[in-house]
Amino acid sequence: MINILSGITWIGQSAEWEVLLERTIEAAITPLKGGLEAEVYRISWPETELVCKIWNRESKPDVALQYIILEQMYRQGLAVSRPYAWGVDHGQNPVLLTSYDGVPVKKINPSSLPAIADNLLGIHKLPISSLSGISVPVHNFADYFFPEWAGQPQIRALALELAEKAGMTSHHLIHGDYHPGNILEASGAYTIIDWTNVQLGDPRYDIAWSIALIRVYAGERYARIYRAAFVAKSTYSEAELELFGAMAYLRWLQLHRTTGIPLERGTLSRVRTLLQQNEYLPDTLL
Repeated sequence: MINILSGITWIGQSAEWEVLLERTIEAAITPLKGGLEAEVYRISWPETELVCKIWNRESKPDVALQYIILEQMYRQGLAVSRPYAWGVDHGQNPVLLTSYDGVPVKKINPSSLPAIADNLLGIHKLPISSLSGISVPVHNFADYFFPEWAGQPQIRALALELAEKAGMTSHHLIHGDYHPGNILEASGAYTIIDWTNVQLGDPRYDIAWSIALIRVYAGERYARIYRAAFVAKSTYSEAELELFGAMAYLRWLQLHRTTGIPLERGTLSRVRTLLQQNEYLPDTLL
C-alpha cells in the first residue's frame, strides 16, 4: 500500500495530510471490504487513522466534488467523515482520503434509529448558500434513478407518474443512497459515508429510500420506529412518505431486475407484500 500511496498525485489536500504524507513509512496498512466499485484501505498511525478509497473499477465518481462538500459539511458539524486529500493514482483512478470513523452498522436497534434519522435530516437542513464555491449537481429524477437504459419502461413510467403527483423538488442537498451500509458506527457515534450520489434533490425521496431499505432488510418493527423519527422531527407526513415510498420500492425492483441488489432469505416475499400494501402501486409488479 505504501507504493500505492507514493504513486498517487494529490490534487487537493489538507495541511494535516501534508504532514502525514512525510510519515507514510510509519503507517500500518490494512485492506478493508471495498465492495464492487473500489478498493479501500485503512491507514494507521499511533495518533491518527485514515481511510483511502481508490475507484479502480468501472465507477469513476467526482471525488473533487465529494472532497469539497465533505470539507464544508464537516466544518459545519454534520455527521460526515473529515476529508484529508483527493487525487488520482498512476492509472488516473480517483482517490479519496478521509478519517476512519468505524465500521458499517451491522445490527439495527431501536435506540440507534432516531440518531440515524436525525443525521440525514441534518444534511437536508443544510442551507445550500452555506456551500460556498460549489456547483452541486442537479439531475432529472427519472433519468438518474430510473434510466431508460435499464430497460424497465413500466417501472420508469410509474415513477414519472408518481414524481409528478408528488410535486418533486430539487432544492436540498441529498445523499442519494442512505442505508446502514453507508453509515459507520464508532463508540455510539454515527458517520455518513459514500457521497457518490450527492446532488440537489427532494429530501422526501432520500428519506423514503432509506425507510424502504430498513423495511425490506430489517423488518416492519424497525421501519415503523425509523419513519416515526422522521415524521416527529420534520414537516413531512406519513402520507407523503407513503407516496415517496412507492418510488423507492420501484427503484428497488428495478435494481433487482437489472444490476442486482442484496437478497436474503425472505427478501422477495417481504418486497411482494410491501408492493401489495402500497396504495400507489399495482399488486402485479413482482
